[in-house]
Amino acid sequence: MKKEKESTFTAKPERCSLCKGNINKGKTDLTLKKENVIISVKEIPAFICENCGEAYFTPEVSRKLDDVMSNLEKGELLAHPLAAGEIEF
Repeated sequence: MKKEKESTFTAKPERCSLCKGNINKGKTDLTLKKENVIISVKEIPAFICENCGEAYFTPEVSRKLDDVMSNLEKGELLAHPLAAGEIEF
């Protein structure tokens, strides 16, 4: 059985699909929530719109984020708890 080759997609989107702003390579943070568990994933490589801040991920990064979410849903995510506050309006 042949192993599937990892994607080497690194092409930067030409323009932001939301505001048509310029896109630059950078890093972003993402907050994920499942029921009462909230995690923050920091310093994710992404292409980021300099105008509106929309982040675009490569397929490889998207797969890794899917894995994180899957592990969170299964209760298998190993993470260090941090003190945080939550405000509801």
